[in-house]
Amino acid sequence: MKLGKAFSDSLIVEKKNASRFGKPKARVWWLGSGRALIFTSILFVSLFVLAWRLFDLTIIRGHEFRSLAEGNRIKEIILRAPRGKILDRTDKVLADNTPKDGEYDYNRVYPAGQATSPVTGYTGEITAEELADSYYQLRGYRQGDRIGRMGIEAVFEAKLRGRDGRELVEINASGTAGRILGRIEAIPGEDITISIDRSLTQTALEAFPTDEKGAIVVARPKTGEILALITSPSFDANVFSQTLPENPNLPMFNRAIGGTYPPGSTFKIVTAIAGLEEGTISAKTLFEDIGEIIIGPFRFPNWYFIKYGKTEGLLDLVKAMQRSNDIFFYKAGEAIGITKLAVWAKRLGIGAPLGIEIPGEAAGLMPDPAWKAKQFDTQADKEVRNDQWYVGDTYHVAIGQGYLLTTPLQVNTWANVVANGGKLCRPTIEKKSQECKNLGIKKETIELITEGMQKACETGGTGWPLFNFMVPVACKTGTAEFGDPQDRTHAWFTAFAPIEEPEISVTVIVEGAGEGSDKAAPIAKKILEEWFSR
Repeated sequence: MKLGKAFSDSLIVEKKNASRFGKPKARVWWLGSGRALIFTSILFVSLFVLAWRLFDLTIIRGHEFRSLAEGNRIKEIILRAPRGKILDRTDKVLADNTPKDGEYDYNRVYPAGQATSPVTGYTGEITAEELADSYYQLRGYRQGDRIGRMGIEAVFEAKLRGRDGRELVEINASGTAGRILGRIEAIPGEDITISIDRSLTQTALEAFPTDEKGAIVVARPKTGEILALITSPSFDANVFSQTLPENPNLPMFNRAIGGTYPPGSTFKIVTAIAGLEEGTISAKTLFEDIGEIIIGPFRFPNWYFIKYGKTEGLLDLVKAMQRSNDIFFYKAGEAIGITKLAVWAKRLGIGAPLGIEIPGEAAGLMPDPAWKAKQFDTQADKEVRNDQWYVGDTYHVAIGQGYLLTTPLQVNTWANVVANGGKLCRPTIEKKSQECKNLGIKKETIELITEGMQKACETGGTGWPLFNFMVPVACKTGTAEFGDPQDRTHAWFTAFAPIEEPEISVTVIVEGAGEGSDKAAPIAKKILEEWFSR
């Protein structure tokens, strides 16, 4: 009863204190009653708060937290679909996938490297701007996806892409994946077989001088299928990065389809077709090589006269093709007239894209009087009559110079028209046969031009590297001025073989390298040797 005694003592003390201060009445202070009240209040409030919090967590927001808890326990993993392979015409791999360690994405690899990268293109991660675009949203693209950025990878993105899968896995307390709860398998992308010949392309790349710029186009004349498409300098899609510094040599620029150049004497094929079809020249037409034509202050020489100071007398078309005689084609162009020459040039594919599937094809330029008048439509030009078309302009165009600009692909295409008996086949990177457009060129025209091109690759012609080749070759050399301060010239060469049943055509340009017979023809020879030695 110590507690009771203590309580009585506290009352006694209080009474004594009250009497000491002279108070008339004794005030009883129950020491424990205030503390008990405070404790009870705090306990009640705390229990209420806990009860309310429990009610909020379980009843009001229970569904939300159950979902969060389930989400922490179950994780969805995206199973990236491997892109389809890109295969060459012989089923050699041009683009493939290798798995990343510990991941469900893949690395894209290009076994042929620089040789085929301008054709295959490359892939890059989709950007935030693209993800915000409805085009990509509707097709289910996600952050981290890789898409085709160039060439075949871009053109056939929808087929190559495939469809991603999903995997639901249980995550344990340590955060590691455990039991698989469900899985939807990824669907790989579709394999694409293209017309490119990987081995031939590698040969073409190795044949091209590493320190030179230019392009090579190799095709099947009867179908328009591209066997090799080389641009130099090139890039390797395996190591390509969008953060690469600016390169003044433009390795990403596809010169084979996007580069425009004066075609030089390779254009004489077009002039010959136009003249024969319009009836302004024939197999019996003769023009005398007098070394140069002088019109007022302007001089239009033959290359042989400039180089050796010699003339070649009377020439017919076959001899003019064999010797690439400028005087003959100046006069032939004058006889045809620029209007009709332009019509035939455009019919043969000059001045407009040919329609190859790879992006970046240039149109080139086929000038005519209307174009010049518009191009030089200023008062100053009119005062000095720069907007007028002169016979000298026609002379320049007739031999592949002046304002004329073409792509290597276009040069290859008009050579194919001759090889294909007058049919124009749209250049294609797909392995397929296609309907080719019959241009209505007479058989005699094709035969006469073919004869001239054949003699150009025989003794006495300009295509000396192909003399005595293993099969008969029809060719045309070209050396094109381009206004270089150092008087450099583009080296051109275009050819097809064999003559009777053409299997292959090759067109080469080496920028600013010199003469076509010396610089471009040896490259074409190595490609033809690879093809016919198989």
